Order: sequence, then structure tokens, then C-alpha cells
Amino acid sequence: EPDVPEDAPLAERLRPRTLDEVIGQAHLLGPGKPLRVAFETGRLHAMILWGPPGVGKTTLARLVAGAVSSRFIVLSAVLAGVKDIRDAVERAKASRRGRTGRATIVFVDEVHRFNKAQQDAFLPHVESGLFTFIGATTENPSFEVTSALLSRATVHVLKSLDATDLVEMLARARQLLSAPALSDAARARLAAYADGDARRLPNAYENLVQPAADAAK
Repeated sequence: EPDVPEDAPLAERLRPRTLDEVIGQAHLLGPGKPLRVAFETGRLHAMILWGPPGVGKTTLARLVAGAVSSRFIVLSAVLAGVKDIRDAVERAKASRRGRTGRATIVFVDEVHRFNKAQQDAFLPHVESGLFTFIGATTENPSFEVTSALLSRATVHVLKSLDATDLVEMLARARQLLSAPALSDAARARLAAYADGDARRLPNAYENLVQPAADAAK
């Protein structure tokens, strides 16, 4: 993965580049747990990652693709339509026909935004193994994903980051920015503001630290 520019937002610079850098989700990523096993064996399965915003759904999907050297195609269900799904299918076929016979992962962000016809368009290709389907949603898949697609995918529930996770993320952020130590009260206030969201925390911390850093220049 290309290096992240130094002027990129802190949340982007803190994005995990390896599985061991992921904060939280030990119930899925700990030794012997489902996603850890999938990573280590390279045996991927169709899955739906269900959890609140900012818990690493997209990051995990990208790490899965990198671990097995798969082509990674991203579709946003907010913007994409059936034509985009067809294009993804053609790209997956082209990857399979290539000299390396590369596998493909199709990642659908906010899959609950797709209607039944759009979700059903994935079914024959999931069944044939043309690509590995990974959907991400903040909504309960039992109500928002069609039963046909749901029956072919494993739902993995991602949890909000807890206080320990957020403290670890703050420590990494502080190191990256070479920032002064925070008081316990400041740490607690930032963690409370973040409310388990791994994007909100670094954004708030950067806004807190950056003015002081600029003033010191």
C-alpha cells in the first residue's frame, strides 16, 4: 500500500496497515477467531461486517484483500447502481482470466442502501465463486439484507471501541504528532466525545493539538 502523505488527516495516517495494528475487535481478530483464521489460511468467505460508524469495516476488508493478494473492488451502495455491479463482475472475470488468475473481493459499503434487485444481482457470482463478497452496514442485516444474500454470507458483528482501545489510539496519535502528554481529564473528555468511533477520536485530537503545534513553529 502506498505511503500516506504527512499532511493527510490524522485518522488516515493512523489507519492500520497490518492486522496486528488493528485496535479492538479481539472477538473476531484474536488467535483462533473467525477473521484471524481467514487471514492466516487465505480461505475467505462471503461476509457482512455489521457495526456502527468508525469501527474499521472498510479497513478490515482492505486488509483481507491485501492478505490474500486479491483485487479489491469498492462499490458504494449510495452511489452505485446495477451498471456498476455489472462492471465489477466484468473486472472480476478479467482478473480471473489474467495470467496470474487473481482472485477478486467486491466490497459493498452501506450494502443496506441497495434494493432487492441490486442485492440479488450478486447472487449468481457469489455462488459461482467468481468473487468474494464483503458487505458493510450500520443497519441490522436481518432486516436490510435480502434473505438470499444473507444465507450465503456470514455476519460478523463489529463493536464500538471501548475506553482501553481509545486510550491506545490516543497514545499512537500522540507519538505520531510528537505532541505533549494529555491530562487524565483531557483523555477522558476526548474518549467520551469519540463515543467509540475510531475516526472521530483522531479528528478531535488533531484539532486540539495542531493549533498549539502551529503556534510553536
